[in-house]
Amino acid sequence: MKKHPFPKPFLALLPVIFLSVLFVSCKKQKDNGPTPPPNPSGTQLSDADSLKLLMYNYMMVNFDLGGRAQQPDYPTYYWYSEVHGVNPLSSTYPDAPSLLNYMKTFAKQPNGKPYDRYSFLDNGQVAGQIQQGVAGDLGMDVSFAYDANKNIILVVLYTDKNSPAGLAGVQRGMTITTINGNPVVYDGPNGPNVNSIINAVFNDPSATFTFKRSDGTTFTTTLSKAQYDVNPILFDTVYNINGKNVGYFVFYTFSNITYNNTSTLTKQEIDRVFSKFSSSNISDLIVDLRYNGGGSVNTSEYLDSLIAPSSVSGKVMYNYLYNDKLTASASAIGLDDKVLFGGGGSLNLDNVFFIGGRNTASASELTINNLKPYMNVKLVGDTTYGKPVGFFQFTISIFKSGVKTDLADLYAINFETRNANNQGGYFNGLIPDKLATDYVGIPWGDPSDANLQSIFSFISTGSYGRMLPPFERMQQNSQLKLQVQTRALHELRFNGMVSERASRMLEKK
Repeated sequence: MKKHPFPKPFLALLPVIFLSVLFVSCKKQKDNGPTPPPNPSGTQLSDADSLKLLMYNYMMVNFDLGGRAQQPDYPTYYWYSEVHGVNPLSSTYPDAPSLLNYMKTFAKQPNGKPYDRYSFLDNGQVAGQIQQGVAGDLGMDVSFAYDANKNIILVVLYTDKNSPAGLAGVQRGMTITTINGNPVVYDGPNGPNVNSIINAVFNDPSATFTFKRSDGTTFTTTLSKAQYDVNPILFDTVYNINGKNVGYFVFYTFSNITYNNTSTLTKQEIDRVFSKFSSSNISDLIVDLRYNGGGSVNTSEYLDSLIAPSSVSGKVMYNYLYNDKLTASASAIGLDDKVLFGGGGSLNLDNVFFIGGRNTASASELTINNLKPYMNVKLVGDTTYGKPVGFFQFTISIFKSGVKTDLADLYAINFETRNANNQGGYFNGLIPDKLATDYVGIPWGDPSDANLQSIFSFISTGSYGRMLPPFERMQQNSQLKLQVQTRALHELRFNGMVSERASRMLEKK
């Protein structure tokens, strides 16, 4: 049995610790529960220390401490065996995020970098976005970019159609010239001006922006955070390329396809687009995931089932890998070792092209990787983020005087995935078949988009063709803008993938 680095006196407390394993769409209700555990001095732990202790125990000891303390240990952290000598109640870690960040440093890649760039704690916002498909923000993502004269400007990458920004008419490629009356100035990735811009766009309840359109006209509007149903499809159309109908859609987040046994807007929009593609008899499909950081594996599986041919029915879509303890007991716990295609879609595709980049992560990469054994899969753009691992979602709670308090949602890496050919392990990203620049000033679907140009060339000639260097192209087209960094200024949406089935299964144990 693994020797736990957590001292035995602490382990003796485990039977009285209540770790509430709650999944957002199916929460286990308990009328009462133990109070937070006492610390060795006999006094009650603070909420902050309770969270540290419970998080550590969930990752390193047992996923269910509410009645299974005498059962074999079930640590859920994928790299738990690499973590040594950690006392979660040490003052070295002032809070749970500090402890988690330290635990993430142990497992190392061959290049010496930590495997775990991903695990985090959340306050419930991520669960709402992924499971319910509901957001409460301005609904736009932005990035600094060079114009043709190498001036640095702030450009809108995309807006959700249902968000405050989308409803106000803000569109991809617009330039933001002022925020709250102050000119936008780039002063480095961590400069005070950049930090104030991040706060205005992503954190503050409201802000006033001046937007500049491609024709030079401007408009000023105040945007306020509001709740809205996420529409993950930013744009869709059907092109005719040398007599071939080619479907194209931009998909920016994997919010779940169902919530409380009801289809979400995400599923309705996916079904709408694929019905359109089917009736158009497309021969090739382009899935634009360049800003998609992932989300629900349910949605990834659903999307793959619509893209894949009918011949995949019953075949392996992908495999799960867990740590040694969960692997040894997977069948008893009810964890899947593989996922099968329930069926394929109605499309008969010659090729499926994915557009990706440094912001393309997790469930997006899973979607691409799953199809490789069965289809002609092409990746255009840039190397993806590199996240072949995912989460179970748990809510850590305590009871005080009979009242339940949710401390945090824990997303610690719990599994890795590999496709039917055992391909995976892309911690450094998926390498594109064709490098193509993301010129952020171009509206969605514009044929001058370098990614689309490369794909259209391949469909027409079998070759991606050649492009001019970025600034030479930008001299010819004033709409073109080149990102200062290859990643977004700040992530509007969750970066990762969550297995809902596993989360529900563990919640019931």
